[in-house]
Amino acid sequence: MLALAAPAFCQTDKDDIKKTITTMFDGMRKGDSAMLHSTFHKDMVLQSVVNKKDGSTILASEKADDFVKQVGTPHKDVYDERITWGDIKIDGDLASVWTPYKFYVGDKFSHCGVNFFQLMKAKDGWKVIYIVDTRRKDNCPE
Repeated sequence: MLALAAPAFCQTDKDDIKKTITTMFDGMRKGDSAMLHSTFHKDMVLQSVVNKKDGSTILASEKADDFVKQVGTPHKDVYDERITWGDIKIDGDLASVWTPYKFYVGDKFSHCGVNFFQLMKAKDGWKVIYIVDTRRKDNCPE
């Protein structure tokens, strides 16, 4: 009986993790900083692996509060990040999620890449504790 309960619990966690990430992107699309912020742990870290024009690669960090402010500041076009669900791994209260994406500003394609999320299960649900992504304009998935 216990063997049957474990996968169901895991699927519930996966559904809750997907809901957190979906809420984050819905907040971005709506320009709703409160909705976006509700998905983040208070100590969340946001980074990008950036390929510079000179061919070098750097790790760029952004403050989560600055990102939330940018999303919540009125802007003409919708920030629309379209993801594909990849691998979700869970160990207790820690989860990792891989999501290839394409990013659009309004209807205009901006860039693509992969998000790698780390989430922690808190008292009030799964919260994003870390995001690192890649960004490119070519070799994007169909």
